[in-house]
Amino acid sequence: MIDISGLVGVLAARGQTVAAAESLTGGLLTATLVTVPGVSKVLRGGLVVYATDLKHSLAGVDAALLAERGPVDPDVALALARGARERCGADWGLATTGVAGPGPQDGVPAGTVYVALAGPDGQAEVNELHVEGERQHVRDTAVAAALDLLGAAVIDP
Repeated sequence: MIDISGLVGVLAARGQTVAAAESLTGGLLTATLVTVPGVSKVLRGGLVVYATDLKHSLAGVDAALLAERGPVDPDVALALARGARERCGADWGLATTGVAGPGPQDGVPAGTVYVALAGPDGQAEVNELHVEGERQHVRDTAVAAALDLLGAAVIDP
């Protein structure tokens, strides 16, 4: 996983901000960011949108997309990242969605994870992960993957 302090430092030096829309991680991504002293210069906020209807009402994900594909989908992940960015007024938006387990959800196997990034110049990326292990491991892996996405875009574009 990327050095979070270094990532926050680069964002601060650039005068850029970040926000998150979290389903699978339930606030863990934002909580991980706030462990860094000085993060208030870059962290705009986070949306915990665990319930599917909140993905629409709070993060702005198209209701038709959610109805057609369900909440665990790469396009939903990207819409969440864009929603976090737009709704929180941030330069960068991050998102997590998936199934932490222990069993499948709506036919989607446990360990299926999507992390997404939306950036200031139209940057958009979604990564699909298949994580084996306990629920907390799946969530921790999703957080690391989301921060790695942001780091790759900000530190090593």
